[in-house]
Amino acid sequence: MKLPPDRPRREFLVRAGAAMATLHGVAPPTPAPTRPAGRRREEAPTPAEDLMREHGVLSRILLVYGEAVRRLEAGVELLPEAVSAAAGIVRRFGHDYHEKLEEEQVFPLFAKAGTLVDLVDVLKAQHEAGRRLTADILGLATPAMAGDARTRQTLVSRLRSFTRMYRPHEAREDTVLFPALRRLVSEHEYRALGERFERRERELLGERGFAGIVDEVAELEKGLGLYELGQFTAD
Repeated sequence: MKLPPDRPRREFLVRAGAAMATLHGVAPPTPAPTRPAGRRREEAPTPAEDLMREHGVLSRILLVYGEAVRRLEAGVELLPEAVSAAAGIVRRFGHDYHEKLEEEQVFPLFAKAGTLVDLVDVLKAQHEAGRRLTADILGLATPAMAGDARTRQTLVSRLRSFTRMYRPHEAREDTVLFPALRRLVSEHEYRALGERFERRERELLGERGFAGIVDEVAELEKGLGLYELGQFTAD
């Protein structure tokens, strides 16, 4: 079937090709942000705010996954680059950056305090399961899937499993784990944690950091016709 007229195939492939750089751990080149002379640097978010806004990126990827499932099940054309680019962002931004921050900087604080240990154990197990699912999704989202019904069916299963696990995963962290984080450390330690987050973001994601990732996700949304928020308004 044809893509919508306002989304020519060539235009979408250009966008998806840029996002595909995520599969190799390389962010598409973007100009460094500039600030007017004399303007003070914006205050960095707190550690909890930082982690929560990163969950917002994951939620937008889950929307992409949901659209991929819809198209696969309905027999609507779906470029494999759309799925593989989304999964590449999940790997680079979600698994290799966000989850590593949690595992190295956040979870040990709860283990040391003997607080929410059972929850942390489940979250760590889900991180590992998520990495396996992402590897499967990347392996399935290839041009060959177009002519292989079994591959498409397996891909749908993996996308559904990932979404089913990560929606409650991020919700439990946002409402239970992250609010408790602030009570575990002093004000000084909390600020230092935020500074470590910021340094790691620049090291792994480049100068544009979080903003660059948001732009990549937005391009995927545009290519799939998901970007305009108004379309999701209930009747």
